[in-house]
Amino acid sequence: MPRATTKPTARKPKPAAGAKRASRRSAARVVVLVATRKGAWLFHGDAARRTWRADGPHFLGHIINHVVLDPRDGRTLLAAAKTGHLGPTVFRSTDLGRNWTEAARPPAFARAPEGQKGRTVDHTFWLTPCHANEPNAWYAGTSPQGLFRSDDGGVTWSPFSIINDDSQYRTWMGAQQDGTPDGPKLHSILVDPRDPKHLYFAMSSGGVHESRDGGRTFAPLIQGLEVVDGFERANITFHDPHCVRLCPSNPDRLYQQNHCGIYRLDRPSNEWVRVGKSMPKQIGDIGFPMVLHPRDDDTAWVFPMDGGTVWPRTSLEGKPAAYITRNGGKSWQRLDAGLPKREAWWTVKRQAMTADARDPVGLYFGTTSGELWMSRDEGRRWDLIARHLPEIYAVEAAQIE
Repeated sequence: MPRATTKPTARKPKPAAGAKRASRRSAARVVVLVATRKGAWLFHGDAARRTWRADGPHFLGHIINHVVLDPRDGRTLLAAAKTGHLGPTVFRSTDLGRNWTEAARPPAFARAPEGQKGRTVDHTFWLTPCHANEPNAWYAGTSPQGLFRSDDGGVTWSPFSIINDDSQYRTWMGAQQDGTPDGPKLHSILVDPRDPKHLYFAMSSGGVHESRDGGRTFAPLIQGLEVVDGFERANITFHDPHCVRLCPSNPDRLYQQNHCGIYRLDRPSNEWVRVGKSMPKQIGDIGFPMVLHPRDDDTAWVFPMDGGTVWPRTSLEGKPAAYITRNGGKSWQRLDAGLPKREAWWTVKRQAMTADARDPVGLYFGTTSGELWMSRDEGRRWDLIARHLPEIYAVEAAQIE
């Protein structure tokens, strides 16, 4: 019997490196991480981001302020939790939420000297992975305002830098009961991808601050920012940034949604420019979240709230809409297709709006009435992923292979 033979097959040319990256990006799936007043949910999307599988609730009944996936390994999750009678803590998962372990030492202020009154962490509010060259390292911001770091993947946390106990910073932080309705907080911890020693953070209230020496010292960065009428701009205590973001495609550009408008900062300048003045006057530029395009530093999204004198903090006239700029804030366009046209009196909180890295960019936001919305075309059309969740505190999007 003759031996079977096979014809040699022609080798396919290897795809270029850029094509490989584009292929991986298009094949990656998106998971949306939702933190709520009564637990956390993970929504896994298909490749087209059209169908979603709910994974949760995790920690049902616990207050979850933030859930973040570590982009350095693509599988480690940290969740900032307040567990009722047991107090504030951080949970960690290394298998995308199938199993969780509690931090052995959650963020906590140093014990005050005997006879002096110390501070107590009410809850951890913000989580940020450190620089790509610092695996397993994380930053955390708390309420009241405190800055902490973990170097073991979130298992143990220690006070970071000088600010927690520095007398000047304690003055800028104000009294522990002051600040936002759910407590003063340190948030928007940003790491320059070019330099792990270059850091930013913001405090509500207490301004925006920058370090260029790895946190040994920080300096206020408030030039150009306004404060509420009747208060003094020079007093950093009165500055209330709601959300500060660093452009992924240009770390020398930052945007800010402030209690007093929308701002942009282009380094090396130290002066913020109020780009929200170009928003429609009947809408204004007051709100909470700020979202940036992953590849275009001129493109950003905001979600305005009613900024009337009594601060309703709801969508204007019950007609919610996002707004986009594609020219660095020179002009803004309303994006409301698919959203309720009336009687939608909810709020989108500062951590509750985000973007993925797909092309076109997907946008996601959660509401105080427990609805999770998304757009797969950069805001041109909105669709509902989930409804009837608890009040949504934070939304993050991450890509997994």
